[in-house]
This record gives sequence, C-alpha cells and structure tokens, in this order.
Amino acid sequence: MLGETELLKLFPDFKELVEPSGIDLRLDEVFIQTGPGSLIDNEKNLPNIEKLEPPIYKLQPKTAYLATIDRKIKIPKGFSMLYLPRSTLLRSFVSVHTAVGDPGFYGTLQFMLYNYGEFEYTLKQGERIAQGVVFDVKGSGEYNGSYQEE
Repeated sequence: MLGETELLKLFPDFKELVEPSGIDLRLDEVFIQTGPGSLIDNEKNLPNIEKLEPPIYKLQPKTAYLATIDRKIKIPKGFSMLYLPRSTLLRSFVSVHTAVGDPGFYGTLQFMLYNYGEFEYTLKQGERIAQGVVFDVKGSGEYNGSYQEE
C-alpha cells in the first residue's frame, strides 16, 4: 500500500484529499434506479437511473443508490486502487459498495450507496464518502474496458 508521499506524487490533483494511507473521495451526484438491468453473456444492459436533486441527498432506509465522485481519476499504469467506505458512514448504517480500480483506468468513479438502517440518512454533496487505497501491481497491463473515458 502506498503512503502519503507517493500518493501526492501520483495524484497531484487530489492534494487536499490525500491522507496518510489513501485518498479521500467526495460525493458528487446521486441517482436512483428507475428500470431493470441485466448482464447476460457479457452483454451489459445498465438500468435506467434518475438523478436526485443536490446538494442535500436523503437516503431512504433499505434503498440502493448510484453515486459519483466529484472529479475524474487517472490510475497510473503499475498501480491499482481499492475503494473503502469512510467509517462515519458505516457507523451510521450506510455503506459504500465498490469495485477495483485497474491500472490505467481514467474516468468518473461510481459507487453504490446503501442505507442499511431503519431511518433516513441525510448526506450533502461534497462530503467524503470513501477512501481510495493504492497498491503496486507487478507485471500488469492497462484497463481498456467499456467504462474508460477519454
């Protein structure tokens, strides 16, 4: 895992968000699912979504949301990023479900927020919801999947 000094070199655009062992990631937009989706024989059919009105988001109990982070990220070749929820959310019965950031990925990060609690949870745009932890990856190629942005 990379520490603060290396993170500052690799991710200068995130300077104010670098912590001793990762990069804080701030909430931008939140969406709710409005239609079905599927994954059959590697054919992706993403569900329809509807954007909620910022800047205050009210997460209903037992409900999933798609969330974006407030800036694009470029993961350099030779590194991978794992995303973990901030502990304040976990202590509030809200979790951030994530995936692995592959070497060479560039784009907007999307995570799933889920309110496991019995009560509504209010979250403001710009709050830190996750932390990216970066690791060396030996002998790797680069991401070239369908979610790569220009």
